[in-house]
Amino acid sequence: QYAPELLPALKRRLDAGSEPGRYFLTGSQNLAVLRSVSESLAGRVGILHLEGMTPYEILRRPEAPWLAAYLRAPEAVDAAVSGLLDAPPVVDCIWRGSLPGLLEMDDEIVPGYLQSYISTYIERDVRLLENIRELSAFGRFLGLTAALSGQEINTSQLGREIGITPATAKRWLALLANTYQWLEIPPYHGNTIKRVSGKRKGYWRDSGLACHLQRISSPAALAVSPLLGALFETWVVNTLHAVAAVLPTPPRFHHWRSRGGAEVDLVLELDGRLYPIGIKCKGTLSRHDSRGLQAFRETYGEDLVAPGVIIYAGRECYRLNSFTTAIPWNAA
Repeated sequence: QYAPELLPALKRRLDAGSEPGRYFLTGSQNLAVLRSVSESLAGRVGILHLEGMTPYEILRRPEAPWLAAYLRAPEAVDAAVSGLLDAPPVVDCIWRGSLPGLLEMDDEIVPGYLQSYISTYIERDVRLLENIRELSAFGRFLGLTAALSGQEINTSQLGREIGITPATAKRWLALLANTYQWLEIPPYHGNTIKRVSGKRKGYWRDSGLACHLQRISSPAALAVSPLLGALFETWVVNTLHAVAAVLPTPPRFHHWRSRGGAEVDLVLELDGRLYPIGIKCKGTLSRHDSRGLQAFRETYGEDLVAPGVIIYAGRECYRLNSFTTAIPWNAA
């Protein structure tokens, strides 16, 4: 339970000369958006946002060394892949998600755990941050956003589907983001203003919760679900976001779509260079799968755009062509 008087008391102690690192506060609340917080501890506190657990953390392996190598030398990323993680099948990883409380649980217990998580989230965080009277409508909103994870956000569509205004849908999406349930990726455009005004893509932060909200009961059911591709993309994006977060200078995340329909799922931006990443839930790839990356490279030029990678559901790392490398989802 959050105590509003805690931060002012800490501020008084810190101002009196307490040594750095004496106090640690942990929890799921975003203090920046709590109305009851009157003290931010600006300049006196370091904030760490903990992402979901990645397969590398679960297996106690280094955090995707290929990603750091790709950002350093994209032309030789294939040389940085040393093998594959000894991880469960990809559908198991997606279905279970990244909540640490599920690590030791059997599959039969997972749905009940996730349902309890959703229930307590609505009853605690939502009621604390937002006076939502129609909790049943908000519950349907959660299910709809899970079905649309990995797509460009259209608040008018969201509102129309469950009978709320676009403004309410936008406010509820912001609530999901502020409570760490929703990740939005802005579009990339050479014009900075259009990056802000363009359509963002949205992802549930945890693929297991997204599966649960869509009533996908098991990894076997996920394997034949029409949502598998979108949920695979959701899982990959969140895994890369978590891995990038621990880099000394994390890259910015974007997505890209041309007027003609060419698309790049992720565009990482670092030190003035762009790193395009495709995501394909396929066991094998062909040159055809690199069309979006090629269109992006032709649009912005080879000097700005690094050679790209496609993360896919296969088991081999190999060159698709001179500017695209296929990377398995569980590359070590």
